[in-house]
Amino acid sequence: MAFADPQAAPTLVGSSAATRTLDDDVTAASRSDAKVLITGESGVGKDVAARLIHGRSTRARQTLVTINCAGLPDSLLETELFGHVKGSFTDAHRDRPGLLQVANRGTIFLDEVGEMSLRMQALLLRFLETGEIQQVGADRQGARVDVRVICATHRDLRLRVREGTFREDLFYRLNVVHIHIPPLRERREDVRDLIQHFLAQFSEHHGVTLPVPTPEGLALLLAYDWPGNVRELRNVLERVVLRRSDVVTPDDLPRELRLGPAVPAASPDGAIEETRAALTRRLMGRMLVRGESFWDVVYTPFLAHDLTRQQLRDVIQAGLDQCQGRYNALTELFNMPKRDYRRFLGALKKFDCLVAAPVGPEPERDDDQAVTDR
Repeated sequence: MAFADPQAAPTLVGSSAATRTLDDDVTAASRSDAKVLITGESGVGKDVAARLIHGRSTRARQTLVTINCAGLPDSLLETELFGHVKGSFTDAHRDRPGLLQVANRGTIFLDEVGEMSLRMQALLLRFLETGEIQQVGADRQGARVDVRVICATHRDLRLRVREGTFREDLFYRLNVVHIHIPPLRERREDVRDLIQHFLAQFSEHHGVTLPVPTPEGLALLLAYDWPGNVRELRNVLERVVLRRSDVVTPDDLPRELRLGPAVPAASPDGAIEETRAALTRRLMGRMLVRGESFWDVVYTPFLAHDLTRQQLRDVIQAGLDQCQGRYNALTELFNMPKRDYRRFLGALKKFDCLVAAPVGPEPERDDDQAVTDR
């Protein structure tokens, strides 16, 4: 599944049985106004499925509003969804409608709904039960709205219900139609189609010659597990196109693709050791696939001396390869809040783990940032 231009029509790309099933599921979901829960790993294209459902529905001529629930504090998420009245908080100089009102007669897509706090879950549940808008600061219920709700998450919501971090009643409200999108490694037949699609799309967009993968380059692209799924493949191919070469060779691809499969190496005493490449792929997979944080997956083991400086640098290099060399994009890629950017850079500088960015400027200086761990 592929989606590049946010303004363009969403497109399903792929010939696998999984993609054909997904297309059927999307069509079936579009025939009603039932709530839809879309699940799958980060980067599989849950937003594409949501746009396709809206675009094929009877609401297609109305507004599709999207909001990402991850990383927004309760106060901001509440006012974004429900709006606020003048004077309800500092800088609330006028009434402002929320996205649920903007989406009236259309569709709202709540991405990463699993990240909502219990308080926000209660507010969302109340809206789903009544259809009424309660603006922040208002002393009475507002008008009812007619909004089709589509949600997505990379979390296992059933597990979160058992853990007490997601309301069971809200889960059943949202999980009327369930669409699961499998990871790219489970539908490898789609990779070749996606390669052709993205190379053609980015070549046209950037006005460059369409590059053709060499047999060796294509073999690496097809053999890789793509822990970041379609999003990772898309980013790699855009970077390849920007090299403005007529061919795509192994040297044009990120190092994690060139290092080959994660085969354990035997140590002199016969024990099996994890290679640097395998370790990097495993750590990247925990962050990109499972949604775990850099601080838990990489930094804490590093402080405990379970990872070396070189192994930490390998992870940073792999991340930069996927972010076109932009350090400021690593916070999102590695599942850190944006406010952690200075702390992140400070830690890398302190332990001499900054690596040269393959593309783009070096991270800005931040000599005043103190890092005291380890």
